[in-house]
Amino acid sequence: MTYSELIQKIRDYTEVDANVLTSTIVDGFIENAEFRIFRDIDSDNNRRYDTANLITSDRFIGRPAGLLVVRSAQIVDSDGSSQPDNREFLEYRDTSFMSEFNPTEVTGVPKYYSLWDEQKIVVAPTPDATYTIQLNYILKDPGLSSTNTTTYISQNFPNGLLYACLVEAYGFLKGPQDLLQLYEQKYKQVVEGFSIEQMGRRRRDEYQSGVPRIGK
Repeated sequence: MTYSELIQKIRDYTEVDANVLTSTIVDGFIENAEFRIFRDIDSDNNRRYDTANLITSDRFIGRPAGLLVVRSAQIVDSDGSSQPDNREFLEYRDTSFMSEFNPTEVTGVPKYYSLWDEQKIVVAPTPDATYTIQLNYILKDPGLSSTNTTTYISQNFPNGLLYACLVEAYGFLKGPQDLLQLYEQKYKQVVEGFSIEQMGRRRRDEYQSGVPRIGK
């Protein structure tokens, strides 16, 4: 489903034209619906992997733009050779632990990491050499818009996106409660199936786990 198709469906379902549901208003529905889906489902399209250099005697690195959740962090060359041949995962700790663990910035191979603030990630011990760190994190994809006419969600979960938008639309229009509840229920039904696909079937190996079966 494209951006223009979704816009038209919202207006068709609500039977309200562009004089009331302007592009600006409908864009707000879409943005709210996308954030709702993002928070309800851990879908694969939001996963990212980036590498950065930990510099000698500097315990901070910048956070990737738009990073929302760090899934894991690992040193890909813990021997300091700049070759990805000796990977070690860092353990997450809160910032109070980091301050207590290394108050004098003792150097060594980093073992822990934490989100220091909105711009920085901190590691401990402070790096004693230049290391490459790989961050595995979650980032919300650019949303559907007039300049970004299709997204992973609009192509792979169009019914859920539509229902979430209709919930927003009927709330805005103060429309019939039965219709708002209908689309809320429809959204919850389809989001369950999409969750099973994204967080279940797409993340299992049939050789190791077997083919998914419906319980009796």
